[in-house]
Amino acid sequence: QVQLVESGGGLVQAGGSLRLSCAASGIIVSVNTMGWYRQAPGKQRESVAGITTGGRTTYADSVNGRFTISRENAKNTVYLQMNSLKPEDTAVYYCNTNSRAREGSWGQGTQVTVSS
Repeated sequence: QVQLVESGGGLVQAGGSLRLSCAASGIIVSVNTMGWYRQAPGKQRESVAGITTGGRTTYADSVNGRFTISRENAKNTVYLQMNSLKPEDTAVYYCNTNSRAREGSWGQGTQVTVSS
């Protein structure tokens, strides 16, 4: 059974930083394209960042240059380093594989709140 457990969210002031973690079980993150997604209140879930099996990374324009996705194969964990946070980054953040995202299977996510 696949489990993706997100952690590391919290309340931070604008301009601050957070690092989110996604601990995976039931899958191997290094052989899956992994992504971070977010959903703000009243908005659709959107893709924030992705990392392919080859390590290529992609970012939404809104976070490019501020967020960094990475993975640690030994810990089977994916990270999202978020710097220069803005109030508009406030959302519930989820990690997922591309295939599970298409299927609509999501974990509980982690709340990020950025105060102005």
